[in-house]
Amino acid sequence: MIDHTGVSVSNFDASKAFYDKALAPLGARMLMQVPLERTGGLGVAGYGRERPTFWLHEGRPTDRQHVAFSARSREEVDAFHRAALAAGGRDNGGPGLRRHYHPDYYGAFVLDLDGHNVEAVFHGHVPAKG
Repeated sequence: MIDHTGVSVSNFDASKAFYDKALAPLGARMLMQVPLERTGGLGVAGYGRERPTFWLHEGRPTDRQHVAFSARSREEVDAFHRAALAAGGRDNGGPGLRRHYHPDYYGAFVLDLDGHNVEAVFHGHVPAKG
């Protein structure tokens, strides 16, 4: 249902460096940066796997947003969390099952440089060993 979304960030270059590192384990990267002459001199960049679906907009963040990125495995969720913390994010809920959402909901939460709640989530069932 959602084609794309984004957040405003106070320091475009620092946030771009954060998202470059945090989204890499999910197979996402910056795919497009809009030329400054088309944005009035403000940084605008789009991230995704195949096309831009998440956008950073340089500006004044007025409200904290929650953005959840889909992961293809629990390992990707774990790697996202480690990468986001290493890139300067703050822990807001380490990797684990969130059964109050759904029995197979495995997610991790990090606050980005502007306090946006950024999540990676995997909805797949992992069969029991044995």
